Amino acid sequence: MNLAITHGHVVPVDGDSIDDGTVLIRDGKIVAVGREVEVPAGFTVVDAQGGWVLPGFVEAHGHLGVHEEAEGWAGHDTNEMTDPNGARLRALDAINPAELGFADALSGGVTTAVIKPGSANPIGGQTVAIKTWGRTVDEMLIREPVSVKSALGENPKRVYGDQKKLPSTRQGVAAVIREAFMKAQDYRAKRAAAEEEGKPFDRDATSEVLVRVLDGELPWCQHTHRADDIATALRLADEFGYRLVINHGTEGHLLADLLAERGVPVIIGPLFTSRSKVELRQRSLRNPGILARAGVELAITTDHPVVPIHFLVHQATLAVKEGLDAAEALRSITVHPARIMGIDDRVGALRPGLDGDVVIWSGDPLDVMSRALRVFVSGRAVYSYPEGVVDPFYNEFRK
Repeated sequence: MNLAITHGHVVPVDGDSIDDGTVLIRDGKIVAVGREVEVPAGFTVVDAQGGWVLPGFVEAHGHLGVHEEAEGWAGHDTNEMTDPNGARLRALDAINPAELGFADALSGGVTTAVIKPGSANPIGGQTVAIKTWGRTVDEMLIREPVSVKSALGENPKRVYGDQKKLPSTRQGVAAVIREAFMKAQDYRAKRAAAEEEGKPFDRDATSEVLVRVLDGELPWCQHTHRADDIATALRLADEFGYRLVINHGTEGHLLADLLAERGVPVIIGPLFTSRSKVELRQRSLRNPGILARAGVELAITTDHPVVPIHFLVHQATLAVKEGLDAAEALRSITVHPARIMGIDDRVGALRPGLDGDVVIWSGDPLDVMSRALRVFVSGRAVYSYPEGVVDPFYNEFRK
């Protein structure tokens, strides 16, 4: 679809704002952003009427479509709690695009979500980046896999401790991860030798994925809250040389200087929760600002459905109230999560060459009274306030 969004206060996020600006989208891609942009003949024109025009938000860590709302056990496919090493598992294979949360995402201006397996296992599985509109996950796909999920701390030790098996302690969780990478190193060496000798080789789905982590192809998304677990995450990353991304990072502010020094990004959140377990004692809306001021690349997450995904921007707003710079807050739900997850060549900003995922807001989205009025995914109108999801085929699919 060819689309021109005109007369908007355009906020590219990675550049200066533009009053009375235009965003031009051809064949689903942004081709021009600016004040003096000529609209070619045949383009559909949408007048933003002075509203704020931003890129769709990026949720860097959620369980949209794999932990379905209002479905009970039938819609819970987040955790395969039967094997501590689930590297071969793919979130892609468990996502239901008909899940109620996808419409909520659009209403909150979220057009991209990185879906991750849960945190029951030391190694949970492969994550996937998708758009929040589509009939099948294959149509929604941005990139797969984008990382591998791993968990330290309370969750895996509780799950397997209840089963009276390894790992039931923090040292056991770290041992499972360490042993898996050692096996992957051996597997890589044996595979290379077989290829050199032209001999057949028995492939192993689990080790194949971990080799990609060792080779730097896939970052390691480490669920961790407490500072001591973050230190373990850094220790393991140093030992095996993979790219580390801290997920949750509740006590990351206590090690902010170390994280900044090592260039380890943090996907922080959810921030709208009670302190429901020991690991969350230090949860505070002040923490994102502390991390950002220390120089840590920061993304904010809802961990949907822990916090409903359409509240992503509100978490950013209240983090600003508690000290996070406003411009940095917008970056933490757009360009930063896109860059951290390696999809910034597709989404996260209003820039020529990126996907035409654009949201028209009634005002500054960091104002809690502002609404997402119109949402476009790859230039296609998919949501309008107050109608909701407006694409007729999408609604027909859900009858």
